[in-house]
Amino acid sequence: YDGSHIVFDGMNPEITLREHQRNAIAHVLYGGNTLLAHQVGAGKTFEMVAAAMESKRLGLCQKSMFVVPNHLTEQWASEFLRLYPSANILVTTKKDFEKAKRKQFCARIATGDYDAVIIGHSQFEKIPISQARQERLREQIDEIAAGIEEMERENGERFTIKRMEATRKSLEARLEKLKADEKKDDVVTFEELGVDRLFVDEAHAFKNGFLATKMRNVAGIATSESQKSTDMFLKCRYMDELTGGRGVIFATGTPVSNSMTELYTMQRYLQYGTLEKMGLIHFDAWASTFGETVTAIELAPEGTGYRARTRFAKFFNLPELMAMFKEVADIKTADQLHLPVPNAHYETMAVKPSVYQEEMVEALSERALKVHSGAVDPKEDNMLRITSDGRKLGLD
Repeated sequence: YDGSHIVFDGMNPEITLREHQRNAIAHVLYGGNTLLAHQVGAGKTFEMVAAAMESKRLGLCQKSMFVVPNHLTEQWASEFLRLYPSANILVTTKKDFEKAKRKQFCARIATGDYDAVIIGHSQFEKIPISQARQERLREQIDEIAAGIEEMERENGERFTIKRMEATRKSLEARLEKLKADEKKDDVVTFEELGVDRLFVDEAHAFKNGFLATKMRNVAGIATSESQKSTDMFLKCRYMDELTGGRGVIFATGTPVSNSMTELYTMQRYLQYGTLEKMGLIHFDAWASTFGETVTAIELAPEGTGYRARTRFAKFFNLPELMAMFKEVADIKTADQLHLPVPNAHYETMAVKPSVYQEEMVEALSERALKVHSGAVDPKEDNMLRITSDGRKLGLD
């Protein structure tokens, strides 16, 4: 994507965008859903602002919504107006999403002709999605039910079946909770806001998406989920249907930080149609195509001794995976950008543990041994407390 020919009508003439910024904007304009995976300080804010304004100028969208960390809404507004001084934007404050004012504010978004609406992560979650779209959770419940039936037919491990049944029950409970109208505000739904472009800053905050898998006892697969991630997924699916897979732009400096499943989660948000077409929409299908479990010896959490651990920690078919991922991902690392940064002097100091610390490490090992053997009540001591004490012990 070459952004050298983009006009940027109405932009502050005193600001000149760098080449990588112009190219990222071209990716947003002429590609589909986009992930701006640029290092910190690369100028993702200006990229998103300029992409939104240029999209409106070209008639590609009418109203953009920027979902940003709660504490940065006013800073975002300031940066937006610095780049486009004449822009008509609506910025939320904490008061706008108090229960008494929420309905009025959502009505302002729906009825106003704004270039952009800037809203906080938690405020975005409070805008409900329509009842019909919430029912889409039923598809995930049916998917898990089919998986349970298959596992039972194949005499699968009882532990895995029980875990999948627990996931199904939690989803059913969530669906019932979503359908409880008496707890909902009678506000305009997300679909009625008139938003046709969704820009999400610090998108890694939504990485804990729903994940059903038959793999068990494999590290590196995060199966925790959050309500805000489910909410974001449903809204992204609506934007895909509205714009033909062109309306969602994520930005983050850390698209993959803790777990390889985060790459799948990002693709599920931004490339749902592609995954579906290739038969990779279910995590186990994606994992068997692009991932590999590796068993290695590693240091035990208590800090003494070693253990064998199976991890989902290696990619294969990497060229094919990256070719697919780069359809949406605009990746820029420090060695590609050569941004001006201050010179830093690093000095590594090795500090030996004190006698007291060495004694405590031995105590951690003894506690872990008791926990593993079942000789201690989990309410009295458990691995979470032991690893937490170990981390505190590692502090200066």
